[in-house]
Amino acid sequence: MLDDIAYLWRYREKPVQLRRWLVVMTKRLILFFALIHLFIRPVLFRIKGAQIGRLVVLGKARIQGKLGNLRIGDQTSFGQCEIALYDTVKIGRCVVINDGAVLLTASHSLSDPQWRHKKGPITIGDYAWIATNAIVLPGVSIGKGAVVGAGAVVREDVPEYAVVAGNPSTVQRFQRTRMLAYSPVLLNAPFEAWIGRNMININVNGGLV
Repeated sequence: MLDDIAYLWRYREKPVQLRRWLVVMTKRLILFFALIHLFIRPVLFRIKGAQIGRLVVLGKARIQGKLGNLRIGDQTSFGQCEIALYDTVKIGRCVVINDGAVLLTASHSLSDPQWRHKKGPITIGDYAWIATNAIVLPGVSIGKGAVVGAGAVVREDVPEYAVVAGNPSTVQRFQRTRMLAYSPVLLNAPFEAWIGRNMININVNGGLV
């Protein structure tokens, strides 16, 4: 939390015109408690064993299982998604996981007479986008910059910058641009109130130039 606060303070917008200063300060005051709320949940998850980077927005994500299995990179944003931590889930930097998405690290083996659990880790690369209601199954690796389309069911690895859609998901002809340099987290109003116009200078290393 202290790192998050230090980051926002270091890269804060510093308006010189009185009118802009009043606008910025008003936004910061109005959104102060919303900002604190965004900080609290990652702190609680870290206490319980999760490895969570700087400026992570967990939102209303429903995360079940052993939090020691969870690793999240800087400036990643979660919607109202669901993650089952029967095995490790590693999520990179600047990832977006939208509402309704589900990450499953365990299922049941169809070849087992006892119908026992079959588990596997999930890895999601930097700048990946898991869209609304997508499902990622155990053992899947999603490459850097890849996009999982809304409602897709992913049961095989997704290459870097690929776009997949459908059930089961298939790789589409077109790819995502490889020139990705943005922070989905700083688009949140409580953070934007501090960074402001400096957001246009975000670089690929997660800092500001």
